[in-house]
Amino acid sequence: QVQLVESGGGLVQAGGSLRLSCAASGRTFSSYTMGWFRQAPGKEREFVATITWSGAGTDYADSVKGRFTISRDNAKNTMYLQMNSLKPEDTAVYYCAAARGGFLYLAAALYDYWGQGTQVTVSS
Repeated sequence: QVQLVESGGGLVQAGGSLRLSCAASGRTFSSYTMGWFRQAPGKEREFVATITWSGAGTDYADSVKGRFTISRDNAKNTMYLQMNSLKPEDTAVYYCAAARGGFLYLAAALYDYWGQGTQVTVSS
């Protein structure tokens, strides 16, 4: 069982930066693939980024490549999402998720545990 808690969301102007954190409880955090997803009002939840248990493998949605960076610190049971050059279309609730297995997973259905989400609002 893994409990996930996101933090770091807020209001930022376009072009600004935010860093989201996802704190996990449980001794097996380091064995999970982790991911970030987001959901804007009236839209479906969409994939943002994913990282393997070791941090050696990452993947990103095309819309955030070159602007967002996913990372993790297994000693701190924490995952991060550094978001730079933010755009109004990045406005959404951001969720972190954990998946059993050793691969990169882009589909939300493959994740076993979810946090409650943190709001990110980018003003133009």
